[in-house]
Amino acid sequence: MKKFNFRKVLDGLTASSPGGSSSGGSSSGGGIGAGSGSVHPGGTAGAAGTPRDEIQEILSSDYFQICKTVRHGFPYLPTALAFDPVQKILAVGTRTGAIRILGRPGVDCYCQHESGAAVLQLQFLINEGALVSASADDTLHLWNLRQKRPAILHSLKFNRERITYCHLPFQSKWLYVGTERGNTHIVNIESFILSGYVIMWNKAIELSTKTHPGPVVHLSDSPRDEGKLLIGYENGTVVLWDLRSKRADLRVYYDEAIHSVDWHHEGKQFMCSHSDGSLTLWNLKSPSRPFQITIPHGKIQRDGKKPESCKPILKVEYKTCKSSEPFIIFSGGLSYDKACRRPSLTIMHGKAITVLEMDHPIVDFLTLCETPYPNEFQEPYAVVVLLEKDLIVVDLTQSNFPIFENPYPIDIHESPVTCTEYFADCPPDLIPVLYSVGAKHKKQGYSNKEWPISGGAWNLGTQTYPEIIITGHADGSIKFWDASAITLQMLYKLKTSKVFEKQKLGEGKPTAEIVEEDPFAIQMMYWCPESRIFCVAGVSAYVIVYRFSKHEVNTEIVSLEVRLQYDVEDIITPEPEIIPPFPDASSQLPSLKSLSGSTNTVACEGTMKDSIPCLSVKTRPVRMPPGYQAELVIQLVWVDGEPPQQITSLAVNSAYGLVAFGNCNGLAVVDFMQKTVLLSMGTIDLYGSSDPYQRQPRSPRKNKQPSPTGLTELTDSPVSLELERCKSPTSVKGSRKLSLPTDLKTDLENRENTFSRSRSSSVSSIDKESKEAITALYFMETFSRKNDSTVSPCLWVGTGLGMVLIISLNLPATEELRQTEPVMVSPSGTVLTLKGAVLTFSCLDCMGALIHPPYEVWRDPNSIDDSEKTRKRKLVMYSPSSSQDMGDHQFAVICSEKQAKVFSLPSQTCLYVHNITETSFLLRADVVTLCNSICLACFCANGHIMTMSLPSLRPMLDVNYLPVTDMRIARTFCFTNEGQALYLSSPTEIQRLTYSQEMCDNLQDMLGDLFTPVETPEAQNRGFLKGLFGGSGQTFDREELFGEASAGKASRSLAQHIPGSGGIEGMKGAAGGVIGDLARARLALDERGQRLGELDEKTASMMASAEAFSKHAHELMLKYKDKKWYQF
Repeated sequence: MKKFNFRKVLDGLTASSPGGSSSGGSSSGGGIGAGSGSVHPGGTAGAAGTPRDEIQEILSSDYFQICKTVRHGFPYLPTALAFDPVQKILAVGTRTGAIRILGRPGVDCYCQHESGAAVLQLQFLINEGALVSASADDTLHLWNLRQKRPAILHSLKFNRERITYCHLPFQSKWLYVGTERGNTHIVNIESFILSGYVIMWNKAIELSTKTHPGPVVHLSDSPRDEGKLLIGYENGTVVLWDLRSKRADLRVYYDEAIHSVDWHHEGKQFMCSHSDGSLTLWNLKSPSRPFQITIPHGKIQRDGKKPESCKPILKVEYKTCKSSEPFIIFSGGLSYDKACRRPSLTIMHGKAITVLEMDHPIVDFLTLCETPYPNEFQEPYAVVVLLEKDLIVVDLTQSNFPIFENPYPIDIHESPVTCTEYFADCPPDLIPVLYSVGAKHKKQGYSNKEWPISGGAWNLGTQTYPEIIITGHADGSIKFWDASAITLQMLYKLKTSKVFEKQKLGEGKPTAEIVEEDPFAIQMMYWCPESRIFCVAGVSAYVIVYRFSKHEVNTEIVSLEVRLQYDVEDIITPEPEIIPPFPDASSQLPSLKSLSGSTNTVACEGTMKDSIPCLSVKTRPVRMPPGYQAELVIQLVWVDGEPPQQITSLAVNSAYGLVAFGNCNGLAVVDFMQKTVLLSMGTIDLYGSSDPYQRQPRSPRKNKQPSPTGLTELTDSPVSLELERCKSPTSVKGSRKLSLPTDLKTDLENRENTFSRSRSSSVSSIDKESKEAITALYFMETFSRKNDSTVSPCLWVGTGLGMVLIISLNLPATEELRQTEPVMVSPSGTVLTLKGAVLTFSCLDCMGALIHPPYEVWRDPNSIDDSEKTRKRKLVMYSPSSSQDMGDHQFAVICSEKQAKVFSLPSQTCLYVHNITETSFLLRADVVTLCNSICLACFCANGHIMTMSLPSLRPMLDVNYLPVTDMRIARTFCFTNEGQALYLSSPTEIQRLTYSQEMCDNLQDMLGDLFTPVETPEAQNRGFLKGLFGGSGQTFDREELFGEASAGKASRSLAQHIPGSGGIEGMKGAAGGVIGDLARARLALDERGQRLGELDEKTASMMASAEAFSKHAHELMLKYKDKKWYQF
């Protein structure tokens, strides 16, 4: 795994790097309140007298390094499955070239083929700590699993033939490789070099056969004799090849294509599955015809004819039991007349046939057996079934075949993820509290046995702080996950759709929904862990405020409706060819269509829609179980036939009792304690006389008809930054247009072109702007006006045009009055500017420490205890970082998608400016804590991850790490404290990474061990079997048959050997502690044993050679003993 550490390079940089896209610029972008243009401008820092020189910034580039930590979730687009029955670990290969190796909970490893080629097949070297993968680019790879991060030891690329099937016999070092041409090659696992021994297809089949038998679909050695290899060809031919005599022992033919083959453990019979849904059982004594033919799901014809054909049986496994009938397990084979039936796995045990229907198509399955030896009773106990979007394990030891409860977090994608939030170092009591309310909803009916994939070793490591990940989903559900110590476990699931009435179809009534597909999809989430207040914004333009309670309650859901629609007068311009950078209502609506399915605009039937919300809130009392309970639903309504626009920003403050949200029309502030709307105002009205562009309201209002727009207009402006990240990426059926890299490239180019237009020296293009979205909101105790002497509650508002407004909040003085007296909300008149849409705010005290917004300490609103109910609200306001008073000034940190600025308050002087990027734009920016200090972390659309010190905005890290190939990454990327971040790397997987040097250093201790020293179980009746079946003597036979001495060298042009990066040296430094020492000792013994074995073989070979020479010399002497000289 690559690690990036650009130490010392960026440390102390104060100017922009020439031609760089990520750090430093020379101009502040001008605007109100902007200071000098340099990164560290000279001049005064305002009336407060800046203590810039006094603030000691602890962080430097030495504290930062980026590396991926762990990947959670279901492997995306799985293709292959393998299991090590001794180590008890499972491997899953994918279409994108990834391999996930799973053991006991906590042991979860992700590795990736550099080529990105699909994984065709996986084979464990059982109990050897190694894995062979075959890729679609016809390359074999040997992975070393004896280190925490597996690495490739060897690769072998086939040049002239395509790999179709591989087989590695237990305790053998020779891998059989079947190809599309029908040939079988043999690879030495230790050297990863081809043997000269080849089984050509034309030698395997009968000479009289005129057609090619097709690709090799199966290879396995006989359980009875390891010197016999069973080769299955696609067209229905099966050959038992004698490896010693290099000829076919027997051949069987069937007129249906073969999909898979499996042996009976005695080696006298084998079973094939076919394309007509039939199973054939063959006896080696009578190969001319099948011993038995069954079509398990075929209808028996009345006239005695052959049962009708069914769908192909893609795989069959034939497993024997000592005390009962054998198990025959297969996938597919259902009747064609049941087209609607779901994919299924059939288990035949004696006369009983059980069909297990699956939710998704079956990719592969494996039967887990008690023994690794193929010539013993197999005693199957479970079946692992790999589905396209799930992994299940069926318990075979119980007659009803229950499934095991899956301990892995593989249901992240149960409904598509639409947004994520990540909280590190949150209050420690939250995880047990969330788990206690979530555990009550667990499903019943699972197997009571232990999860059978229990290999590897894992410990907690040194990292102990609690972490929580929250995922929002397309169906309106929210999942809270315990993410502590690089694991992931679901704690609690909240269904937000339960507050709304179900939409009844077929009533013929005009609907007010703006999104027909997934109308409850979550766009944004805001969580205050201390007060446990949780707030969500949905795609149908609503906000729900939740409070946490441990008690069930029956109550009515309070709802409010807000009108938030505003337009400005169109300005006639002599430049009609320049497109306005922000789509107005007419182009915004089809943007929804591109992301979320169909939309409804102006009602065609009857009257124009006005003052109606998109969804209906339940009016009857609702039972709310313990957990998060809806306190208030706020819905935006249709205005004069125009739908409400999606919400682009959201903030809540429990101490103030306020929730604020905005969209491209304006801002709304709601008091969720008194359930009243305090402010609902168009963005332009917020400026009052301070509007730098002097836009005028339109009067009278004109209704615009929506017009069709193209994909490019979906993101044709910098304001759409936050909007895009939150729009519903909900469609599973391929309508998520922006998931293509080409679309994203166009999207980024469009945004950049528009950005350069909108930021030209003339403001004419901005003057034409009719919408200015609210892109960031932040509640804080701060100085609302220039030269204020005291701090007061404020709401900071950032817009898509880079404008920052401060809204003053006048709260009632006492707790009693807060319940009755209105909260006064008014714009302060303060306006600051940045380049690009505003992303984030933060506030520092005079010592440079982070000021946390005030919050209310959590109390249970439905507590049975009367004292708890009547207890006054306990508010935690700002606590100074030192014993001194808070000081007479603060630092405001504001970051937009183009630059970051630090202002001194109350003077509003710009102290520091850093132009982060000129050629791209930021997707996410967060002020985070690291090593008891703070920094600004940024993720740029060009793939750069950057950190800057605060308050001086000194660059400390800039790594081109994660190219944004998909809008999913842009929507879900988020930073959190302690140097952690995450994003959705595929529709089913969360990738976590760290930008902390300390965590990179400790990561090795936190990861699980895949390989643990385990004794290989002894074979039953070893002495008897040795004489009867050849036993271990066959290993020597293989060496003699396939080794270079007898088989010669393979053609160099056939395959190319490529040395890997994960050699013994990598393994030696990988594992620490006792297990690492044991593994190293085991490896040393293996190496010594291998060398001794080689020496022994060479000695034996030399002795045999000397004996042969002596014999030949003696024969020669006898031959010529009595001959005269003239007879020679």
